[in-house]
Amino acid sequence: MATTTSKTKSKNKTLSETLNRQVANFSVLHMKLHHFHWYVKGENFFTLHVKFEELYKEAAMHLDTIAERMLAQGALPVATLTEILELTTLKEATGDEDAKQMVQSLADDFEMICTELTEGIALAEENEDQPTEDLLVHIRTSLEKHRWMFEAYLGNE
Repeated sequence: MATTTSKTKSKNKTLSETLNRQVANFSVLHMKLHHFHWYVKGENFFTLHVKFEELYKEAAMHLDTIAERMLAQGALPVATLTEILELTTLKEATGDEDAKQMVQSLADDFEMICTELTEGIALAEENEDQPTEDLLVHIRTSLEKHRWMFEAYLGNE
C-alpha cells in the first residue's frame, strides 16, 4: 500500500512531466514562430511578420515562466534539443509553408497546447497547487484568444 507521501510524489511527478511537455512545446513553438517570422512572404507579410514576432516573444515568456515554476518546485525542466524533440507534441516547421499554412499550423498548435494545458490544470487542482493551476489557466486563456484570431483570419470562425 502506498503512503500518502509516495502518492503525493507520484502526482507531483505526473504534474512535472506535464509541465515538462509544455517546456518542450513552447521551445518548439518559439523556434517555429521565429522561422515563420523570418520566412513569411506575400500580401500579408507586414501583418504576419509583426504578429509572429509578438507571439515568439510571448512563447519565450511562457517557456521561462513554466520552467521557473518547475525549478521552484524542485523539478528539472528539459533543456536540451534532444529532450525537447522527444517530449514535444508539436511538429516543427517544414520550410515549405505558405502564409496561410503557417497560420493554420499555429492555430493547430495552440489547440493542442490548450488541450494539454487543460489536463495540466486538472492535475494542478488535484495536487492543490493553485499557483500552477492559475499559471496554466492564464496561458491557456491567451492561446485560446490567439487560436480564435487565427481561425478568424483563415475564415474558419
